[in-house]
Amino acid sequence: MLETINRFLQKWMLLIAPSAVILGVTIFSWLSSYSYLVKWVFAFISFVSCLGLNIRSIRKAVMRPFPIIVCLVLLQLIMPSLAYGIANVFFANDPYIIMGFVLAYIIPTGVVSLMWVSTYNGNRALTLTIVLINTLLSPLLVPYLLHFFIGTQVSMDTYGLMIGLFWMIVAPSILGVLVTRFLKEKINKTASFLSPFSKFALIFVILVNGAVVAPYFRSFDGTVILIAVLVFIIACIGFIMGFFTARIFKWEKGVVLSIMYNTGMRNNGAGAALAVAFFPPSAAFPIVTAILFQQFLASIFGRLANYYFHVMRRRIDRRQNGLTGI
Repeated sequence: MLETINRFLQKWMLLIAPSAVILGVTIFSWLSSYSYLVKWVFAFISFVSCLGLNIRSIRKAVMRPFPIIVCLVLLQLIMPSLAYGIANVFFANDPYIIMGFVLAYIIPTGVVSLMWVSTYNGNRALTLTIVLINTLLSPLLVPYLLHFFIGTQVSMDTYGLMIGLFWMIVAPSILGVLVTRFLKEKINKTASFLSPFSKFALIFVILVNGAVVAPYFRSFDGTVILIAVLVFIIACIGFIMGFFTARIFKWEKGVVLSIMYNTGMRNNGAGAALAVAFFPPSAAFPIVTAILFQQFLASIFGRLANYYFHVMRRRIDRRQNGLTGI
């Protein structure tokens, strides 16, 4: 029963996630009073997401570090710089919205990217490695990069942000890896049992985050529309940049898909939870808006990448057949 529910949630998450945002803004706007629970609920999600992580496969991926380094540069430097530049052009007088854009793209890549990488036969070991390294570095990188981009424009509890990231993402992720190591053969059953609950927890987080930013969505003025359009464009650029950067280095399909998804996707639930916990609602708005598009774009770009490699495969086959005919 639980396995069936988990498969259903995983299959339809591209529709469930944006629907949860809309429901949080409208019917469940009263959930904003439960925003204090979000970081602890997300700690549970982080824990479950890291159950079953194969340390051996991660060791193999680390032996080939260049793709990891390239992806981390795209993740933590190029994309935040792009988001900051675009937000600064349109919202120069609102530092909290600028912060929201930056936070949306310095938050670590999400474990959900592994689901899409697996769906389209990407490199799981590389994806796991990037997710784990990015997650472990987040308590240092996120506060430092926020301070680098935003500076003294807004007041920031840097220490509180680091501690929040540690308890919300890093500690439960490490615990998930340790539990995997000790449970061994029992871990698959444990992960299968908890997976649907983690997805329900994610839906709860999205609902609460939607409720927190409900006043901004309800106004639905030019600013709201502009933020949504810019978030959509930046998200598309992330997928495109990851794909073509990997192609420039002539990496194989599995690596290309891994880099594409890890560059294009973010742990938006964690980003929104941090924004809600430490900053005004306007800072959370760009991140919550990103939740509307992320799963949909992941599906679209996965299909486009598959089509690209299918066309390339056919061209190679035609050339080989032509040479054979000669």
